[in-house]
Amino acid sequence: MTEAVTYAYAVARDDDGTLETELSELSGVADAPVRLVRAGQSDDVVVAVSPVPAQDFREEALHAHLEDMDWLEAIARAHHRVVEAIAAHETVLPLRLATVYLDEERVRLMLTDGREAFAARLAELAGLVEWGVKIYVEDAPAAADPAAPATEAGLSPGRAYLSHRKAQRHAREDAYRAAQQVARDVEAAARRHAVARARHRPQQGELARDPGANVVNDAYLLPRQAADAFCAEVLRAAEEAPGVRVEATGPWAPYSFATSLEAEPAKKAAP
Repeated sequence: MTEAVTYAYAVARDDDGTLETELSELSGVADAPVRLVRAGQSDDVVVAVSPVPAQDFREEALHAHLEDMDWLEAIARAHHRVVEAIAAHETVLPLRLATVYLDEERVRLMLTDGREAFAARLAELAGLVEWGVKIYVEDAPAAADPAAPATEAGLSPGRAYLSHRKAQRHAREDAYRAAQQVARDVEAAARRHAVARARHRPQQGELARDPGANVVNDAYLLPRQAADAFCAEVLRAAEEAPGVRVEATGPWAPYSFATSLEAEPAKKAAP
């Protein structure tokens, strides 16, 4: 039998066993069944876990796997599937991707030590959801024959090319300035609706799969009932900003806010 370690997905509450029943048919990472660990039999704060192969999740192997984007994406999808299944029924504190313990007894000890903090955080997050907001500066469209208009105006092909490149550069600079204004408008919407904001590094390289340059990659924590108004204002912010695109995605479990709500409040006192 393959040696196993324990993968931990999230912390939640299960007052009456309903959550355990809901998760009983769910598979997680490595298609392993999901179960709940409690500090004590009557405790309502629980951790969702699965057994996973030790050969893939011990420290050295895990470091190697984290360089494999296909493997990492599969783990992330399974992790998210479990977290979202919990979030459909209960407030949830997602744990970091690939959080692994030697066994369930270590998970139980972790839960016992952190129970009061977990319970307090779950109470803070009740009724709140995460929305992601990304702002992009879109790629300037390439003209089929950039020299043609300028050549018709009497420029040589070389000068026409330079003129075209200068116009592209100016358009891109204008788009970046417009993106800064859009970001300010999004922040204003957040002050009206959101509880907190988390700043993430703009996506680049292999993570940047969408067209354009990602210049803002933030997450906002919102009361569930405020989401429609917030998203409408966020998307409206880019309507008059040529070359700028805004994407709002959610609702998600509060991945960006599971550890702290105090890092950067979105609401500020009125002047």
